Amino acid sequence: MVHLAPIPNDKDVDKDPLVDGMKKIKFPEPTEHELSTSVYGSHFATQDLPKTEMPEKEMPKDVAYKMIKDELSLDGNPILNLASFCTTYMEEEAEKLMTASMATNFIDYEEYPQSAEIQARCVSMIGRMFNAPTHDDNEASMGTSTIGSSEAIMLGTLAMKKAWQNKRKAAGKPYDKPNIVMNSAVQVCWEKAARYFEVEEKYVYCTPDRYVIDPEEAVNLVDENTIGICAILGSTYTGEYEDVKGINDLLVKKNIDCPIHVDAASGGFVAPFVNPNLEWDFRLEKVISINVSGHKYGLVYPGAGWAVWRSPEYLPKELIFNINYLGADQASFTLNFSKGASQVIGQYYQLIRLGKCGYRAIMLNLTRTADYLSAHLEALGFLILSQTGGKGLPLVAFRLDPEKKHHYDEYAVAHQLRQRGWVVPAYTMAPHSEKLKLMRVVVREDFSKSRCDQLVADIKLAVDTLNKLDEEMIQEQKE
Repeated sequence: MVHLAPIPNDKDVDKDPLVDGMKKIKFPEPTEHELSTSVYGSHFATQDLPKTEMPEKEMPKDVAYKMIKDELSLDGNPILNLASFCTTYMEEEAEKLMTASMATNFIDYEEYPQSAEIQARCVSMIGRMFNAPTHDDNEASMGTSTIGSSEAIMLGTLAMKKAWQNKRKAAGKPYDKPNIVMNSAVQVCWEKAARYFEVEEKYVYCTPDRYVIDPEEAVNLVDENTIGICAILGSTYTGEYEDVKGINDLLVKKNIDCPIHVDAASGGFVAPFVNPNLEWDFRLEKVISINVSGHKYGLVYPGAGWAVWRSPEYLPKELIFNINYLGADQASFTLNFSKGASQVIGQYYQLIRLGKCGYRAIMLNLTRTADYLSAHLEALGFLILSQTGGKGLPLVAFRLDPEKKHHYDEYAVAHQLRQRGWVVPAYTMAPHSEKLKLMRVVVREDFSKSRCDQLVADIKLAVDTLNKLDEEMIQEQKE
């Protein structure tokens, strides 16, 4: 999540020294020979890096590069960050293509028509993967690239709201109180979409033994002001797939006119290859739009997302802007405008490089690795909360067994693992079940069996260490 950054006031710029009582040391001005020495022999190594205001003078490019690189070394290692779904590995050939297209302003279709054509190819491939009704001449499925699933969800919510308002206006009914039904375990971008676009949030809350939406409860919350139901293909908490078909069938059975948007941010590139018979996509008549993150299991570096609609009927024309920009008429439905073409090119590379066979092999390997990790953690005494056997995302959600009455919690285990470089998040469950603490390991493409073995060994070491510590010492470590 990108945080808003404050601009420091002048009084905050020159703060007290790092160590009380220490005066700020002034280093002597460099002599002439120092200007050609190494980075650490130059006067730049003895000065503070600019933090609040652009410096008056320039610095050599190698110095700027090294100084920034040194600062970034304080970040964690992305490969060991098992909290993130985001892709941390791509082949060198993909990286070269993406680097070459960084300067391509993707929105300028007139100047870069082939980049736009490549986006259209990706939309078609992804739409067909989601079983878009290409056999039906009355429905022309469409889609677009986005910065990620957050933007795609914003667009999906906006389209559902506008379509609902148009129906209400046509019927001469009030259209000022839209609502959307969703699980309380949704990703925060759904809450943002609802609040930004003034849509009331109606939640199906999790329970101590159910962490996904209940189809019956969801359908019962639908009223004349409901713009749609959000169903998640892969909860961020436990990786479980929500019962999209169950919701769809209830809506059909009760003859309720309410669309479904599937948030397939994580599962959209997994389920079609691991569990192809699972009905969650455009095979279900009530599913009108789907979002997916290319930068998760689509295997592209962060910044790639996709939104697909069943037909133009569900994407109101007034939301699409026809723009004459730099000599070309363009149809645009996006919250962004200028952006590089790198992520679209990277996605196309993965789609044609791997093909269905390659994606299937990778996703099945990830599923096997997740099951392997799950079995080992269970053997260590943890309770497993995630699905196995490809019934959910390739991740492992687990917790300490409360019956064993440990004198430490999941946060203490996570803290021990952090000392070994692993980032394994500990967190509480969604509202109404937040007393439940758990941990989660996301199995990504570069998480091999050997790396998994190392993690298991370090988790065992962490537990053994905590068992030898008393409560007071554990609290001191946390602080």
